[in-house]
Amino acid sequence: MHRFSSIFHGSGLATHFSETLIWRHPPKKGLATTTILLRFLLVLIVAAFISSLWVDTSRFSVDNSINNTVIIFQKRQKPPKEIIIPLNCSTQNQTQTCPTNYPTTFQTQYPDPSSKASCPDYFRWVHEDLRPWKVTGITRDMVERANKTAHFRLIIVNNKAYIERYKKSIQTRDVFTIWGILQLLRKYPGRLPDLELMFDCDDRPVIFSRYYRGQNTTAPPPLFRYCGDRWTMDIVFPDWSFWGWPEINIRPWDSILREMKEGNNVKSKWIEREPYAYWKGNPFVAETRKDLLTCNVSDKQDWNARLYVQDWILESQQGFKQSNPARQCTHRYKIYIEGWAWSVSEKYILACDSMTLLVKPHYYDFFLRNLQPVEHYWPIREDQKCKSIKFAVDWGNNHKQKAQEIGKAASNFIQEKVKMDDVYDYMFHLLNEYAKLLKFKAMVPEGAVEICSETMACMANGLEKKFMVESMVKGPSVTSPCTMPPPYEPKVLGAFYRRKVNAIRRVENWENTYWDSFNKQ
Repeated sequence: MHRFSSIFHGSGLATHFSETLIWRHPPKKGLATTTILLRFLLVLIVAAFISSLWVDTSRFSVDNSINNTVIIFQKRQKPPKEIIIPLNCSTQNQTQTCPTNYPTTFQTQYPDPSSKASCPDYFRWVHEDLRPWKVTGITRDMVERANKTAHFRLIIVNNKAYIERYKKSIQTRDVFTIWGILQLLRKYPGRLPDLELMFDCDDRPVIFSRYYRGQNTTAPPPLFRYCGDRWTMDIVFPDWSFWGWPEINIRPWDSILREMKEGNNVKSKWIEREPYAYWKGNPFVAETRKDLLTCNVSDKQDWNARLYVQDWILESQQGFKQSNPARQCTHRYKIYIEGWAWSVSEKYILACDSMTLLVKPHYYDFFLRNLQPVEHYWPIREDQKCKSIKFAVDWGNNHKQKAQEIGKAASNFIQEKVKMDDVYDYMFHLLNEYAKLLKFKAMVPEGAVEICSETMACMANGLEKKFMVESMVKGPSVTSPCTMPPPYEPKVLGAFYRRKVNAIRRVENWENTYWDSFNKQ
């Protein structure tokens, strides 16, 4: 036996070691032949597997270059090629018209698995909002009766949009609502059916269900607006601020959502925030907000609330620098309270990572109905706001991990399920389901005007134009809308409501116990 030093090179790695040399018989020829045959059979089996009907060979590749080992890996599909179609603004000496070269058909360039994904669960409320017309359908007379309070009529015929205006809305609500619908047409050209609808841009719903009960009553007029409640039948549609709110310098939703996500992850960790409940707004639009101000901190009492009155005149003079909702995630808890009706502030508050303290709401927008107490927000009593807020903050500061989880669940819901793609898909399915109920052929009435992105954005100025350009859909989508979920089964919907009620009662019981023990001290 001899000792030796040697350097072995294997797989690019040099190893230096000393070893006792032991002579061994060379492998038998038959054994080597068997090994080769086994390897050959393995290659044949894998090849047969790949070519079978169970495998889409266009998506896979085979590599046997490493140690004769066969490796199967999935090919990376080419990313879909986006088509960008810019605004085509005419010169100042010409009348602005709608372009005739925009695509009128929708075709995905690549099959994308995400395009077949099911829509978020709150899309089911589309079926509930349209249920009043499920049996009767929607006649032209029903639509005409909805114009009593409507600000405009929208007509879509052959993928072109027309507007018949009745009156001006508050600020630019009507302008940016129409702008949003035009962006939907750019995103999914040729996919929206012909239709007519009436839209009311005011706050409170007006189609009261009590007037349309019983077999001998007429069906309600279908009227679109931004919110609903348990006593009305208005059809809920995403609000104008998703495309920007120039009057108070709030940017389009996509931009704010990115800014808030960055702030939540980097700039403002929950544990480092002020351990109080924060609210800032206009208290003079509703008695319930005036009542909220009594919960503010004072020399006599601290209800764990830090409340601020928004001075809109001063803000406008300062360029609304203190009104950016993405910069108001500075407290562990944020209060949402309705104004004259539902409030646009809701989505910005829920996206903050703070635990939302939701004062008992009476109105809902298109996604709020799916949120659950103690999972996405903390319920606050309407008639005992101060006590309820103090308990909520004390509970959260004593259960920091759970409070963070509630805040995170809400912001995740907003970030992941209320993105602009989701907003457009909700609009898409709502308008499609609505159009299925129409019992008449949509027609462009005399006096209606064709409208498109060019006739709106090219003629706009200032922040109005800036936000239109910023929120404009650049071109047709390369993927299809999400798949619409089926309606709620009555038992499932009943269980959903019971779960919500039971969670609120549980919190109220905790709160009662807290104050009982506090009063005994």
